[in-house]
Amino acid sequence: MELPFAESWRIKMVEPIRKSSRQEREQWIKDAHYNVFQLPADQVYIDLLTDSGTGAMSDRQWSAMMMGDESYAGARSFFNMRDAVERITGFPIVIPTHQGRAAENVLFSALVKEGDIVPGNSHFDTTKGHIESRKAFAVDCTIDEARDTQLEHPFKGNVSIEKLEKVCEENKGRIPFIIVTVTNNTAGGQPVSMANLRAVRELADRHGLRVILDSARFAENAYFIKTREEGYADKTIKEIVREMFSLADGMTMSAKKDAIVNMGGFIATRHEDWAEGARKYSIPFEGYLTYGGMNGRDMEALAVGLDENTEFDNLHTRIHQVQYLAKKLDEYGIPYQRPAGGHAIFVDASKILVNVPKEEFPAQTLTVLLYLEAGIRGCEIGYILADRDPVTRENRFGGLDLLRLAIPRRTYTDNHMDVIAAALKNVFDRRDEIKHGYRITWEAPLMRHFTVQLEPVE
Repeated sequence: MELPFAESWRIKMVEPIRKSSRQEREQWIKDAHYNVFQLPADQVYIDLLTDSGTGAMSDRQWSAMMMGDESYAGARSFFNMRDAVERITGFPIVIPTHQGRAAENVLFSALVKEGDIVPGNSHFDTTKGHIESRKAFAVDCTIDEARDTQLEHPFKGNVSIEKLEKVCEENKGRIPFIIVTVTNNTAGGQPVSMANLRAVRELADRHGLRVILDSARFAENAYFIKTREEGYADKTIKEIVREMFSLADGMTMSAKKDAIVNMGGFIATRHEDWAEGARKYSIPFEGYLTYGGMNGRDMEALAVGLDENTEFDNLHTRIHQVQYLAKKLDEYGIPYQRPAGGHAIFVDASKILVNVPKEEFPAQTLTVLLYLEAGIRGCEIGYILADRDPVTRENRFGGLDLLRLAIPRRTYTDNHMDVIAAALKNVFDRRDEIKHGYRITWEAPLMRHFTVQLEPVE
């Protein structure tokens, strides 16, 4: 008899979570202006807002934290982190930052100027925000298959080489770099194939351009290459990772994802000119070059986390739980971006709330409904997150409108996944009754989804 699947870890510590009544949640979400980011965490039962900094660290990571060197300059912990990054990625120059968006801010301050064009595969919110805040333009070159959520395609995160070629031909001298996000979060946590990374590298070389990998979930991307791409089944995750980064010139990293720490990030590169440009901004923005907004203990935990999470068993356990939730949604006929991604399920609100006009934000409406149903906090990855067009100031309705259910690493059990699926089914079963969504009453000019205020459309 074949043994059933079981996690590659056991539980050593637990944290209580609070259930609430629907009446309580109705008042709480109203007080939060129907924006789940504004909810106090104690008002949430199962928190799927993000997988960023919300995972459970290992015993080795907690032990490493006790060894943190908190020296202001030249801390031993920095060199331990730098050595781990170089060993795993191959990049010899490492500049720490307090998280991924800080890495973007530091590096883009040196590289991006007004009028530039930055092509990539579905830039995520902070990436696009850091580009557009500099009066440059983020151009999405993701393959068209990513737009069909029900299409089974193993690498929906891929860059369209045809689109990228066209952008490069039409914007010579205006492209500071090409950025590839692995995995592609906005498109549904979808991976990028090694063949596609190689094609991007070849195109970049022809045009004299450099390539950055937005690497928050690079290890999960390597897992999908191993399990889905021909020729990689017998390679280790670490071998695949080294090959991925050999095709890039640098990386930005939110270590809160695939290094499984609560706070931290870095820039890594093999180019001294990029590093010199970044150092100019790192010191005033983040701190000295050997801590960059991080504590020594965080750097120690980061180094261990990178090593642990580039092993197959750890990734397999994590991604299996995401796939478990996907199978439950399949049983209930609930549409999501297929196949299931590495860190989250992205529910297709536009196929569920078909009576809610796009101007009333179906994915945000579904996010609120799921919270009201069971106290589960997801995150809209859709028309609100897309922000307004920087030129016309019109809402951007051209992309996907998804509810992301991001699964924190080593945090919830499959029983929690059953609750999530059942709650979503309850909302799904009432979908035809839902005619209206929400309107914006206040918004920030950039990255509005974090603080936007809404009211119901009667």
